[in-house]
Amino acid sequence: MAAATRVDYQTDPSRYRHWKLHFEGPVAKLSADFDENAGLRPGYKLKLNSYDLGVDIELADALDRIRFEHPEVRTVVVTSLKDKVFCSGANIFMLGVSSHAWKVNFCKFTNETRNGIEDSSQHSGLKFIAAVNGSCAGGGYELALACDEIILVDDRNSSVSLPEVPLLGVLPGTGGLTRVTDKRHVRHDLADVFCTTTEGVRGQKAKDWRLVDDIARPAQFAARVQERALELAGASDRPAAAKGVALAPLARTIEADALRYSQVTVEIDRARRTASFTVKAPSGVQPADVAGIEAAGAAWYPLVLARELDDAILSMRTNEPTIGTWLLRTAGEAQALAASDAALVAHKDHWFVRETIGALRRTLSRLDVSARSLFALIEPGSCFAGTLLELALACDRSYMLALPDAPARAPKITLGEVNFGFYPMATGQSRLARRFYDEPAALDAARARIGQPLDAAAALAAGLVTSAPDDIDWPDETRIAIEERVAMSPDALTGMEANLRFNGTETMATRVFGRLSAWQNWIFQRPNAVGDKGALKVYGKGEKAAFDWNRV
Repeated sequence: MAAATRVDYQTDPSRYRHWKLHFEGPVAKLSADFDENAGLRPGYKLKLNSYDLGVDIELADALDRIRFEHPEVRTVVVTSLKDKVFCSGANIFMLGVSSHAWKVNFCKFTNETRNGIEDSSQHSGLKFIAAVNGSCAGGGYELALACDEIILVDDRNSSVSLPEVPLLGVLPGTGGLTRVTDKRHVRHDLADVFCTTTEGVRGQKAKDWRLVDDIARPAQFAARVQERALELAGASDRPAAAKGVALAPLARTIEADALRYSQVTVEIDRARRTASFTVKAPSGVQPADVAGIEAAGAAWYPLVLARELDDAILSMRTNEPTIGTWLLRTAGEAQALAASDAALVAHKDHWFVRETIGALRRTLSRLDVSARSLFALIEPGSCFAGTLLELALACDRSYMLALPDAPARAPKITLGEVNFGFYPMATGQSRLARRFYDEPAALDAARARIGQPLDAAAALAAGLVTSAPDDIDWPDETRIAIEERVAMSPDALTGMEANLRFNGTETMATRVFGRLSAWQNWIFQRPNAVGDKGALKVYGKGEKAAFDWNRV
């Protein structure tokens, strides 16, 4: 992709055009003030605090700044600086001029950012309040829904709404339907009325219907928000006196066919439509105590790994849509990685370690929901152990080279404590639990192997890899498998992979992604939405949508 059109997910507060961050003791205020002339792409204006991918890239960065750079923050208040407008949702004109793939990827990243808010609430002691001080529609309400609580100004004008069905002929794309029912427990008939009403719901009715948690008159609104923010902060264990960790810019080189970081390299083979991700293990002595971890700061290997891999995944998803098969490799020595993982386990309750585990958890989850075929290639020099073994466990298939006549050179994989619940998937399961359908005998057998380097035969017998060809069969078996995969329908593969990867318990997160992948993906391609007279295409033009009335 040409450099001029490449999307960069890296930013920092000095470059923000859309969000303002303000810190006051345990409360951070994250205020929406979107610059309508600073859309990520030409062709639309971000009026009324409507957003595009660029707005959400800033939001994701701001959340990470709060997590790592401001450990004293316990409550985040999300609000608006625009008069009488909280957020009007995704910019409709942006959606109207975007490709189908762009719309779906935009919705996916937005979902992941919203889910990250809930992840921090569940795991990190950060609580979120949406202080809705104006009209709040579509994706704006979905942002509010991701927060722990919603307080709406009761000014007889401000409302919450999900108008996508009646206005645009599409669904709320970032979890709106799911959170209204699964999270807020809005009665289904009231939710039906709400989701087919364009003007929204205000004041006491919004509270009675459970669409918001509280309302306050304009004169009392700010005080009520601050009071509740401090109440939530009082229940958090984030440290008031800890020193934050500054997130320095990533060391990254972008080439025509490669991304290069300190610990991650991505090399693209355009002829084969594949990308090889190589993730390095740490080297040298790793910090073992809190003092060493804090001294390392943003250079601490687990955090570097999380940030670099996350950026690589996002860049490849958005900028290289035709590269449909990702080959995951690792390199390095298992001893240093084991020491790094041991520090994660030993100090998991320390705020910085906890946030780093969270960053790894969210990055690995982003890999799970990427619409790409994932194959692990376990070869001599590999380091699929502990945290890096999660990469192989996330893959659709894993191939491990067997070298029975050269055991010293044969690759090994090693299970660690971190493989048993440190990095749960969207289902809440570990990838091992997903693999073995939570069957106790299989999981107990795997746990008994913690710390044991397993060669290809042992790994295959334990059910931890898909295939273990020897050095004679390896070149042909892996080549044929990759070539066959690349030749298959990307649409069918996306559907198949999502079904097989998430075979366990349904959660709100899996339902959000499932509905995005299936329902919204389908609706976004239907003429009723995106045809010449579809609702999304004629929005704002003064024309009426022309629908095909056949139900499918």
